[in-house]
Parts: sequence; structure tokens; C-alpha cells
Amino acid sequence: MSRFVNRYESMFEKDDPAMTDELCALARDIIDTNRYLTLATADHGGNPWASPVYFASAGYRQFYWVSTLDAVHSLNIAERPRVGIVIFDSTVPAYHGRAVYVTAEATSLTANALDEGLTVYPGPPSRGGSALSREDVTGSAPYRLFRATASELSVLCPRPPRQPCALHGIAKDHRTPIT
Repeated sequence: MSRFVNRYESMFEKDDPAMTDELCALARDIIDTNRYLTLATADHGGNPWASPVYFASAGYRQFYWVSTLDAVHSLNIAERPRVGIVIFDSTVPAYHGRAVYVTAEATSLTANALDEGLTVYPGPPSRGGSALSREDVTGSAPYRLFRATASELSVLCPRPPRQPCALHGIAKDHRTPIT
């Protein structure tokens, strides 16, 4: 587990089913209603790189996107597959943030995993993405289908501006683990 979860887990009643259900529903809604995630990678020297990518998800724990092999984040994933992801709602008013934070392992897909990924990506037609074939993401094609599998998920705990959240009584932005 990350230092974040260990540092904060004692603040939260993880056994409270109402809290878990509410926050999981919030996470599902954010994932379902957004088309882009911010992918955070690092190179061999630890230099950070953030990239917005169009995504589709499976089971709220697997996130798929297409990128070129020479994109900085693709090269970083080849060296350091551990990534951070943020999916946030940029349409809400100021100080009403809604976000899902993910720690995951990412990889370029091949073989059976690629076939499975092509059934998920680009998601439902209502999201506006274009379907891909195997030929679009293999061989000499410049693109590859990637998948990040979450090991940890948390949400920005919902609260009115300058007020404590109803779940924890904390009056500042804070993440709440949901895994």
C-alpha cells in the first residue's frame, strides 16, 4: 500500500457500508461521465510527465487508452510501469471538486490481453470514440493499446466550500481510499 493510504486510513471508518457505498457511487459516476484522464508517469530519472488521454474503463479498475509508441508517457511506462491517474470533473463550479485518484500498473497490450482490450476500448458509442482493429495497434502501426490496472483508488471526499465533509468532519480537501 502507498504511504498515503497508510498515513490516512486511521481517519476513516472503513467498515461503514454507507460511506463505502456513497463514495464508490461517486467514483463510478466520475469515471462514467468523463472521457479523459490525466496519466502521470516518470522517466528513469524520476522526472514526472503528465498526459491527458481519452480512455475507456472496465470494471472501474482497468483503464484503456491508445498512444503512440514514441509518446513520452509510453516510453516512461516501458521503463517504469507504475503510474498515477486522476479523473476529474472540470465542469463543476470552483471549489466543488470531484475526482478519482488511481495508483496502477500500466502496460502495452499484446496477444489475448489485446483482444480483450479491443472489446472495451473505446467504450460505448455515446462516448464518441472510434473502434479499433488489431491492425490499428500492432505491427508497423504507430499506435498501441495500453491498460492500467488499479491497485488503489481514492476519491476527493465531497464537501461544500469551507465546510467539513459530512462523512469525516474534515474541512479541507482530502482523499478517501475506496479500495
